[in-house]
Amino acid sequence: MSQDEQPQIYLISPPEFDLMEYPDRLAAVLDAHDIACVRLALATRDEDRLCRAADALREVTHARDVALVIDRHILLAERLGLDGVHLDDGPRSVRKARKALGADAIIGSYCAASRHDGMSAGEAGCDYISFGPVTETVLADGEVADFELFEWWSQMIELPVVAEGGLDEEIVRKLAPVTDFFGVGEEIWREGDGATAALSRLITAMS
Repeated sequence: MSQDEQPQIYLISPPEFDLMEYPDRLAAVLDAHDIACVRLALATRDEDRLCRAADALREVTHARDVALVIDRHILLAERLGLDGVHLDDGPRSVRKARKALGADAIIGSYCAASRHDGMSAGEAGCDYISFGPVTETVLADGEVADFELFEWWSQMIELPVVAEGGLDEEIVRKLAPVTDFFGVGEEIWREGDGATAALSRLITAMS
């Protein structure tokens, strides 16, 4: 993942999806837009379901030369030949993941709104930091990753940063100058078949 003038799009799968239908929806979005990376973020811990989903999405992403990472499951990332793993426990598992997956794997770390965790994860060897949610949501603990956090990070730290959770056109417009990636998920998938158009609106808001 490289830093560019305009933030890149990092797509996050829905926490639940139909394997007969979602890969085609994903393919349509990848064909319409320049996507840096896709994260398989199923909520299930069912290994068989995760493996089948990873196989299906890998066919779609790798055919388009897009990286695919999986939430949390370091061993599955290795076994299924994925490009890396997205960790949700700040800096705690970064060294373990790097040791298991090697130097070339993509390892990301979600650090909520903690500057300290972000810096620690970077020192431990991850490739990007993810902060969020960027707007208030009933699903989180009420803490928001605000503009000042991204502004400080972009000025002080070279490691790429992802803004995710509760994105809308207004917040995308505001954060575009101070983030490297937007982690876009439910914001577009809940639009039914309109995911491509919904992403277009967010991308337009960047410029």
